[in-house]
Amino acid sequence: MTDKVARFLAETVPATPCLVLDVDRVAENYRRLQTALPLARIYYAVKANPGAPILERLTGLGSFFDAASWQEVQMCLEAGADPSRVSYGNTIKKERDIAAAYAAGVRMFAFDSEAELRKLARSAPGARVYCRVFVENEGAEWPLSKKFGCEAEMAKTLMVLAGELGLDAFGISFHVGSQQTGTAPYKAAIAKVGMLFSDLEAAGVKLRMVNLGGGYPVRYKSEVPEIEEIGAAIMGAMAEHFGNALPEIVIEPGRFLVADAGTVVAEVVLVSRKGEADPVRWVYLDIGRFGGLAETEGEAIRYAFRTPHDGTPEGPVTIAGPTCDSVDTLYEKSNYRLPEALADGDRVEILSTGAYVTTYASQKFNGFAPLAEHYI
Repeated sequence: MTDKVARFLAETVPATPCLVLDVDRVAENYRRLQTALPLARIYYAVKANPGAPILERLTGLGSFFDAASWQEVQMCLEAGADPSRVSYGNTIKKERDIAAAYAAGVRMFAFDSEAELRKLARSAPGARVYCRVFVENEGAEWPLSKKFGCEAEMAKTLMVLAGELGLDAFGISFHVGSQQTGTAPYKAAIAKVGMLFSDLEAAGVKLRMVNLGGGYPVRYKSEVPEIEEIGAAIMGAMAEHFGNALPEIVIEPGRFLVADAGTVVAEVVLVSRKGEADPVRWVYLDIGRFGGLAETEGEAIRYAFRTPHDGTPEGPVTIAGPTCDSVDTLYEKSNYRLPEALADGDRVEILSTGAYVTTYASQKFNGFAPLAEHYI
């Protein structure tokens, strides 16, 4: 938690549950990422947190943007971004949304199938297109499925077709999985893309861009590689596989820029036990999986908690949300321990929750209002 957020919470005591996010920390993270990967263009993954103050600050810093929908494209434009700095990065798009983005001035689009490529040829003629390929996600705490991407051989065929359809066959993209805790997947993916570049050049297609996607991690409960280590590994692999003929490098950070800028404040609704001799207490909060903590699915993202009783004796807990749904259980197997003194009415802080929380929040499931947001 930043000092700025701590002061706001002490002075304002906002109603819970809420997210308080320090926009200055977002700017600090942006500059740190620029230093770690100075040759890369930063396309902020809007889906991580599309708060207008974040988009406006990043626009002022010269950021580019990765939009997952026409609605996110509009958010970027409303924040002052030039459409030339927006990439429509979802490989699954309605054709009318492609047309709307193109009419608004967007000229870079992702795809991973022939059907999507033909939609782009019809509704975004001459646009720059890049094909997403499958890569391994080992080491990612929030791995991505095969919903996105295609095999390298198919990507080669599709990029040749892109040129035949009048599109600009611009580059290749991949994603090593969100909250990636290792550097080896980046190296392996870059090697794969380097081979694809060579194969396509032999086929008469001169690619000019590699999109390294996102996945850059933040610290929750466990240590993760520093962004400087990741940046060094990426640039080493790029030099190894591309030599002096480096293509344009694009990265799509989301979590890294906004996660540690935000803190969710929640209230303890109930502390109880399931049996008189049961050592495990159940701690129910006024925010849960349906309130925005969706990344606790499978206990994948393990947030850190602060309470008013930190430093006092602790005991094992299961942590759950407030809704009348048994799926709304956050942590049961991850060995969480919280102070024995924790009681109904206490306020707790859930750290590094600036990413993938506000937009995951449901619209009044069980009647609970969506998470309140404070940008400072």
